[in-house]
Amino acid sequence: SMNHAQKARELFLSGCSCSQAVFAAFADDFGMDQDTALRLASSFGGGMGGMRETCGAVSGMLMVAGLKWGYSEVGNLDIKTAHYARVRKLIDSFKAEHTTIVCRELLAHLGELKKDPSARTAEYYKVRPCVMFVETAARLLDEMAAQKEK
Repeated sequence: SMNHAQKARELFLSGCSCSQAVFAAFADDFGMDQDTALRLASSFGGGMGGMRETCGAVSGMLMVAGLKWGYSEVGNLDIKTAHYARVRKLIDSFKAEHTTIVCRELLAHLGELKKDPSARTAEYYKVRPCVMFVETAARLLDEMAAQKEK
């Protein structure tokens, strides 16, 4: 069976945004239908609506982390603190591999990027390393899950 990184890769290559690819790769795990997952993650592509801020793969990763390990007991500072530590660990791990979580910095080599989405041509996939970011984000979640099971 496909692991989440492979699934995220396939979703991205089928036209999903970076955030949708990561988040929707885990939808089944939460009994969430694909349509809802794609809608929920749809605002975060291109570094939040093409603004080139936080990488969408990272946003997708953190949304998954929230569903997996997040809290709803809002008054509990210990639980909140523990979750923020997990969030930082995921971000630090992503940075260790790609130096930054900022879309425009990750794609700096491409020069000035427009805010509106580009057509998914062979050229698009050739120059953008985003598929790699999507795979990293999904893999880091699986690695954290494996650590937590130990």
